[in-house]
Amino acid sequence: MTDITLQNFEADLLQASMQQPVLLDIWAPWCGPCRTLGPMLEKLEVAYAGRWKLAKLNSDDQPEIATQLSQAFGVRSIPFCVMFVGGQPVDGFVGAIPEAQIREFLDRHVPTGEALEAEEDLAEAQALLEEGDADGALQKLQAAVQADPSNEVARFDLIRALLEDDQLAHAKAAFAPVAHLAADTITPHARFQALAAWIAAAERAEQGLDPAALQSAIAANKRDFDARFALAQGLFAGRDFTGAMDELLEIIMRDKTWNDQLARKTYVAILEIMTKPAQPAHGATAPQAGAGGLQLSGPSTVAPADPLVDQYRRKLSMALF
Repeated sequence: MTDITLQNFEADLLQASMQQPVLLDIWAPWCGPCRTLGPMLEKLEVAYAGRWKLAKLNSDDQPEIATQLSQAFGVRSIPFCVMFVGGQPVDGFVGAIPEAQIREFLDRHVPTGEALEAEEDLAEAQALLEEGDADGALQKLQAAVQADPSNEVARFDLIRALLEDDQLAHAKAAFAPVAHLAADTITPHARFQALAAWIAAAERAEQGLDPAALQSAIAANKRDFDARFALAQGLFAGRDFTGAMDELLEIIMRDKTWNDQLARKTYVAILEIMTKPAQPAHGATAPQAGAGGLQLSGPSTVAPADPLVDQYRRKLSMALF
């Protein structure tokens, strides 16, 4: 349990909630229900064995923080609890509610033991990849997905690792449970949609492609888009991402709408595969009293800069517009 002040608000609440959920209990010494709720929250923090962290804020000592949180949620009484996840206040409750209701609230935001195990396996897999141990990383990714099938990052990384290892059948099996997310016509999952395009390219390459024959066909007719797209799929399957995008760009520049914009969609999928996931931005300064208000949200997330990805995004933009 941590006492929150203006001085440690950034580090011990916002930044801490990037690592695990933090429940902020806003209380006051004169508040009777607060004295009932506080010990119950401390007991639950122990019972959940490190899956979330309890922080407490004395509203009499820290009125600026208490007031802004109360205004943000439209609450005027205490005890008032706010859940912070990923550097953001995401939910809350008011009053000394029964323990069963608090558990229901916590379970909406706190990872299960299986989810924590999957995150540990995922972190180990990423470390092994950095060390060049692809086989070890693949085993850890498989363990992560087995522990928590809903972990989308672990599943994406597993399918990617399988495709990079030319294990198409296993990649398709791992992709099957999330195929509907990629196929959703209203809100498709961009990263899984990109994997679907990669799997389609790998399937086409597995059927057999003759790059020399395809290049000859293209040389004879630069508008032979079927041949050029097949060549791009072979390059995509072989993990020559820039080579594939170069061929797709030739189609896009000549016919943006060819085959229901298949070239553009595949180009975008490759960019998605190449783009690293967004990471929390660092370097935000701690909030100061009297500096125009308290920053209640944590640092934003930003995708790491990649000059090659940025270059090919610009190429696509120029071709389209």
